[in-house]
Amino acid sequence: MPVDVLVGLQWGDEGKGKIVDVLAPTYDVVARFQGGPNAGHTLTFGGTKHVLHQVPSGIFHPHIINVVGNGVVLDPVVFRQELQKLTDRGVNWEQNLYISRKAQLILPSHRALDRINEEARGGSKIGSTLKGIGPTYQDKIGRTGLRVGDILLPDFQERYQEAVSRHTTLAEFHGRGLEIEEFEADFFSAVEFLRTLKLTDTEYLLNDLLRQGKKVLAEGAQGSMLDIDFGTYPYVTSSSTIVAGACTGLGIAPRHIDKVYGISKAYCTRVGSGPFPTELHDAVGEQIRQAGREFGSTTGRPRRCGWIDLPALRYSIMLNGVTEIHLMKADVLDEFDEIQVCTHYQLPNGEQTDHLPDHGDLEKLTPIYKSLPGWRTELQSITDSQALPQQLKDYVRFLEEHLEVPVSIVSVGPDRVSTLHMS
Repeated sequence: MPVDVLVGLQWGDEGKGKIVDVLAPTYDVVARFQGGPNAGHTLTFGGTKHVLHQVPSGIFHPHIINVVGNGVVLDPVVFRQELQKLTDRGVNWEQNLYISRKAQLILPSHRALDRINEEARGGSKIGSTLKGIGPTYQDKIGRTGLRVGDILLPDFQERYQEAVSRHTTLAEFHGRGLEIEEFEADFFSAVEFLRTLKLTDTEYLLNDLLRQGKKVLAEGAQGSMLDIDFGTYPYVTSSSTIVAGACTGLGIAPRHIDKVYGISKAYCTRVGSGPFPTELHDAVGEQIRQAGREFGSTTGRPRRCGWIDLPALRYSIMLNGVTEIHLMKADVLDEFDEIQVCTHYQLPNGEQTDHLPDHGDLEKLTPIYKSLPGWRTELQSITDSQALPQQLKDYVRFLEEHLEVPVSIVSVGPDRVSTLHMS
């Protein structure tokens, strides 16, 4: 059976967790392939909001195997907290959650280094969530990181101390100390808990399941515009957020990949620093922020808001080979008389382009908008796509024509039931 992949097409926070939850009943496996606790997937059902950071979003379905892949960076403390919250809500995760032994561990010293490095940047901050993600991936690429499987080795304590010693030297370069002593007891307690879970070679597990005919949904974190190679570098995350990352982050061959679900909001948001061509600094941007409750599910930070950006979306669609688009949070635009869509950019020399320039040029261009009529309808009460207002259908059709990919789902509210399949 194939592997279908779900990726964000913007700068993250597109609503991937909700879509995984909606699609999950048709899959046997949900596998997370990159990122760490800097990502937050929000799922709402039964009137309750659930926020996941490292646990795959299929965890609420008892029949689904959930896999934390080797491409993930795992914070044992946050992971234990997540699982405890699930237990408190009556979710039985023990039998269907597997963690790759090759996933990298986030240490307390990684979190300390993250803050030190960000503060050292002064006015050119990346906008890090300060969860230790960047330093952990740095150690992974530098071949000095600790992996989940290392906690099973008799010399794990010595390996940990060697890592802290290296990190101490790095901190001293900035004239700082790590100051992690108060966090270490909690870390080692969480490591003991992690040892009791299903730690395995998940690349073998997943490929065995595929041979058995099981259907796998690969779940990404963040968004394509934050990809370490193709995003708005250096204002990006530290991992590969596009479809290619599913292969390296899970240990599956490209030939297994079938459908690619691209998730996009009906507008656009970004958290942290970096270029954002369609950002709105006015009352309209604030209206979108408040209507969409655009505050980070992990950090609580207010998100930067703007109109939808088709050149950036086309770029993400190309990189990922998107086969269908899921359009999220259309209801946030309910109150607008007109909806603006960025179709092209104007470059500093006056030329127009529908290509995404390099990040340095992104800050120098002017978005060119097409104005479309708003629908002025409360969408959350609609449960059938046929009942959607014609203006929204026209908006969707406009996107399909310009992006050359069908929109198969339109979300009109946070709950599971507010997910409409387009006919």
